[in-house]
Formats: sequence, C-alpha cells, structure tokens
Amino acid sequence: MKWLLLLAAAGAGWSAESWPQFRGVNASGVSTSKEAPLRWNGEKGENILWKTAIPGLGLSSPVLHGDRVYVTTAISADASAKVKHGLYGSTESHADTSKHQWKVYALDRKTGKIAWEQTAAEGAPKTKRHPKATQANCTPATDGAYVVAYFGSEGLFTYSADGKLLWKKDLGIVNAGWFFEPDYEWGTASSPILYNGSVIVQVDRQKDSFVAAYRLKDGVELWRTARAEIPTWGTPTIVESKAGVELVTNGTKAIRGYDPKTGKELWSVGPNSEITVTTPIFANDLIFVSNSYPPMQKTYAIKPGASGDLSKETASIAWSKPRGVYMPTPLAYQDQLYIIQNNGILHTYAAKSGDNVYQQRVAQGGAYSASPIAAAGRVYLTSEDGEIHVVKAGGTFELLATNPMGEVLMASPALADGVLYVRGMQHLFAVAEKK
Repeated sequence: MKWLLLLAAAGAGWSAESWPQFRGVNASGVSTSKEAPLRWNGEKGENILWKTAIPGLGLSSPVLHGDRVYVTTAISADASAKVKHGLYGSTESHADTSKHQWKVYALDRKTGKIAWEQTAAEGAPKTKRHPKATQANCTPATDGAYVVAYFGSEGLFTYSADGKLLWKKDLGIVNAGWFFEPDYEWGTASSPILYNGSVIVQVDRQKDSFVAAYRLKDGVELWRTARAEIPTWGTPTIVESKAGVELVTNGTKAIRGYDPKTGKELWSVGPNSEITVTTPIFANDLIFVSNSYPPMQKTYAIKPGASGDLSKETASIAWSKPRGVYMPTPLAYQDQLYIIQNNGILHTYAAKSGDNVYQQRVAQGGAYSASPIAAAGRVYLTSEDGEIHVVKAGGTFELLATNPMGEVLMASPALADGVLYVRGMQHLFAVAEKK
C-alpha cells in the first residue's frame, strides 16, 4: 500500500513533509503533496490509517514534523464539561472553574501511538472560556527539535523533541473576551509561530497587549512591541516576498506589519472588525486578511513591502471587498481565494483581481469553524457537524465527496504526504486512501 510505503520511508529517515504550525507552513493551509484522500468514513473505519483517543477538551490543530504528530488538550476535573457547537451567538463565559491539566501529546505519525505526554500546568483556570471554546485552543508549533505550546494565562512552554521541558514563561493574565464587558472571558486562541530561531506570540487582551519574540533555545526575550489593541484571536503570520520578510498581525484597531527581527512596526491599515479571529495569509504575491464582525467586515489584499498608514493611501491595497469571514481563515489556492462562511456558504474570488468567481452553499445546514485546507487540486471544508466536504479546486463549484467522521469537528485539519490528520472532539484521526 502506497501510504504505508511513504510512512515507512519517513520512519527510515526520508524527509517527510511537515505541517509545523497552525495551517501549516506560514499558515498557508496548502500541502505540496500530489496525493490527497477523497473518500473515507471515520464512523466505519474506512480509509482510517489510525484513530487515537485524546482526553479532555481542545480545539488546537495537530502539527507534524518528521515521525511525530503533536497536539494539546486541557483535561477538566469536571467530567461533564463540554463544548457547545453550532450556529448561535453568546457573550457569556462557560462556568467550568474546576481543576484542569494542560497537556502536550506527541504521537507516532505512522501508528498513532502516544510517544510521550507532558503536563504543562495544573490548577483552576486563571480565565474563563467561551461555551464554544476550550482551555486549549492554541495550536502548538514545532521545527522538529523544539515543540512550543501556548496556553494563554497558563503560560508559554517549550519542549525538546523527546518531551523534556526546556523553558516556560509566564505572560501574565491574558483576559481575552468581550471588550464591552471584561467579565465575559472567551479564552485565548492565537497560536505561537517559529521564525529564525525565535518563537513569536501575539498577546492581545483587555489592556497591555503586545507582540513579542523569545529565543527558541532558552526563552530569552528578544523584543517586545506594545499594541494599542483590545482582545483578538488570530495567529500572526510570516510573509516572505521579494520585498523582504514581514510579520503580519490581524487586529481590531488595525492590521499591522512588523519587522520580525526587531518588532518595529512597518505599516498599518484600519480601523478593522471589532472581533478579529482569522489569520493573515500570503499567496499570489498578496497578503490576504478577512474579517466579518460589524461594523467593519472587509477583506483586504495588501501588497507586501508597504510602509506607513495604508488607510491614507491606496497604492498598497491591491483590492478589497466590503464583506469578509468571521471564524475560518481564508484559503488562497492556485488562482482562487476561498472564503467559507460560518453558515457553510463558500465565496470564491480571483486571487489577483478580487473578481467574483462563484458563491455556493456547500451542504444543507451545519456550522463551520475550522479553516479550509488544500492539496492535489482539492479543497477540504470541515463542518462542525462532523463531515468533511471535498471540493474540486477551480473556477466552478464541484462537490467531489462528503465524508463523515462520527464526532464534532471544530479544529482545522493538517495534511502532509497524502495523509489527512483530523482532530475531532474525542479523537485524532489519520486518513489515507489505500492504493
């Protein structure tokens, strides 16, 4: 079987494709694999390479490097604690303040067996969470030698590949919640990223927000830049273009670009949506940022290498749309920009020009929180109701398959070497079609 040969080769030292952070390399959501699964059934075990139970509650995505898969979770002493999924609006916090364990798991990529687990923190949560969130929303990051997990108010933790805690850092209370009523706390979701021997975190909270870089090997703070921001939930992104390297962050007051080596702010554009959840992405020589919470609900295509206040000039904005997306980060794949709304309506634009390509409801009903990913000419759209829809990439909508997983899905999947890694509410799955 081809997938067995590929994974066996990876275990023998072959260089496997990595998916090192939230949505893979530079948050692109795109795998370079020429193969990707089309049909499977998580309920019946069809084309399921392995399935491993992950205790507790977590909406972090799996990340991959070499022969390891890493994922985080938070285990509550209250066994009845759950996540409420679906389409609804709520500003209130979940009431679970019982003792928790925040854990990091390393799994064998070929078999799904747990290689090691570490408890990063224990105790009652320092902040509450949204009913649709968990205490482990942030996706870890890895370069194969280091594994970095961020648990918001519980801290930032860095492990070696074999599970040894190397350093940890207390970043203070990260009160990420409703800006009108700070007592309504919703939990942290911005994930750490790695760049040039450093780990970068975006810490937006009710006051004293900042973005900072810490030396990966020992946690020494390299730089910290204050942000005039209220709570946000998007992950920062490294943009590498002919114009140089930029760190791009989403935010309510502004979308901003920084020098990732020094933390110096390079440019900004705003004002923005009052609640920003999506992560910036870079493709087709453009930086895409999309948001959809009133009063501002725009999608921007920004040219790299800008400087200054872009709100006062138009040359650096390639195009924009008056409508964006609330939860799922957009996907730029081949020549299209795909935006899946929380209600399952897929909007597709020409990436270069912003021209409308098509608009289509993917399936009847359902809610969508996970971000789309792509490989081998296919786009994967993950429904909270437990189905993954496979759509043909291109200028016309074509639904190729709908695949049930058998449990609630809210985390964004990972895809590498033709294997799809899906984090459900109870299990982590590896999906691969048998040839």
